[in-house]
Amino acid sequence: MDLVAPVVVEPLRRRRCSECRQGPLERMIVEYGRPVCLDCADLGHLVFLRRGDTALTRRARELSTLWAVVVRHNRRRTRYERQGLLVEEAALALAEAACLADAEARARRRARDAERRAARDAGITEALRVEILRLFPTMPLDRAAEIAGHASAKGSGRVGRTAAGRALDRGAVTAAVRASVRHLDTPYDSLLMSGVPRHRARTTVAPAIETVLRAWRAPGTRGCGDADAPGVTGTTGAEGTPGRADR
Repeated sequence: MDLVAPVVVEPLRRRRCSECRQGPLERMIVEYGRPVCLDCADLGHLVFLRRGDTALTRRARELSTLWAVVVRHNRRRTRYERQGLLVEEAALALAEAACLADAEARARRRARDAERRAARDAGITEALRVEILRLFPTMPLDRAAEIAGHASAKGSGRVGRTAAGRALDRGAVTAAVRASVRHLDTPYDSLLMSGVPRHRARTTVAPAIETVLRAWRAPGTRGCGDADAPGVTGTTGAEGTPGRADR
């Protein structure tokens, strides 16, 4: 049988219990549209466990016969966000003891996981660097490394982290190079700061970008940013940059 945990709300404004009239309430449940304090809701014996420690939260929830989810409304995001759990005090004590007992083992596992993630991320960056130099063989080596590192930064959402970028799609790799040239080798940023609309600024700097890319390509190599070049899809504006290539 699926478990349905009670939902406890941390109110944003002063509320009183509709049954015992106590208040203001720090936490409450809502029954038939009315606020009810935790004591009247038979949840007053539970203790609050703030979110953040995944292992402790999981163990306390599993050991607690009765538990509830605590949420608070985020007005800016217009949604309820989880703050933690209410669990039985004895269950929390047992969970804390269990976490202390295997803390060293969990720390080693986290370290191993971090090493694996770092190695995978380094592999993504290196593969992108090699592909950049294959497409633009006369590019300075340090510039290729800088572009690859920037485009593949974890959590950035940039080209190197997209499916096309990880697959070393020609258009995606070129988009990363193009974005670097746009910001570092043209007055694009200055144009934006002076109030020039983005699409107009891109059109203005497009010839300068093509000049740099042409100098970095091998003689006789077809332009990777051409509209009819393989792998270039979803073009935008005058330069056709797929994905989030901009910084």
